[in-house]
Amino acid sequence: MSPQMIDRVWQALLDTLFMVGVSAGIAVLAGIPLALFLVTSGPHGIFPAPRAHKLVGTLVNGFRAVPFIVLLVALIPFTRLVAGTTIGVWAAIVPLSVSATPFFARIAEVSLREVDAGLIEAAQSIGCRRRHILLHVLLPEALPGIVGGFTITVVSMIGASAMAGAVGAGGLGDVAIRYGYQRFDTTVMTAVIAILIALVCLVQFVGDAAMRRLRAR
Repeated sequence: MSPQMIDRVWQALLDTLFMVGVSAGIAVLAGIPLALFLVTSGPHGIFPAPRAHKLVGTLVNGFRAVPFIVLLVALIPFTRLVAGTTIGVWAAIVPLSVSATPFFARIAEVSLREVDAGLIEAAQSIGCRRRHILLHVLLPEALPGIVGGFTITVVSMIGASAMAGAVGAGGLGDVAIRYGYQRFDTTVMTAVIAILIALVCLVQFVGDAAMRRLRAR
């Protein structure tokens, strides 16, 4: 590859890392409270609210059911409203966040539901307030599973960010389509694929290591 193409690939990698990083942060900040609500607002939860639980659960399932490429197009008006544009890195962050949040919320919900009910009952029996149960029982006990779920979410977001590049979002997907596919440059396509594989392996390695350390505590 030419020096100019190496610079393009490097900048595309930075754009991808930025897109995924910001979107992953939003997914965590929105997804964990959403997961806590889904767990605690059910009929047998510590904050029972069956109607709200059913409504939120339906919305989460609805967003999860929509393929990312369809969601990307459907959210164009909302993306323009939030980001002021429909192309570029910031425009990709909006659909990536909207897609990743319900996905991560459901994974975190599974981890929270696996917390031993006896621990919650023990905390209630000694007079713990419900918010303390959330912060000091549910979240700490479910943390390894949540970290594992977050790792899966980030890996999925890397693939989605490459897909977003096909519609002008920038990043590695954009370079692969414009220079690898449309210009029949096998070297660029191979380089982008190798970078994506290495990125996914790195994320998975770090996530697995963090999960093992949390479980060993």
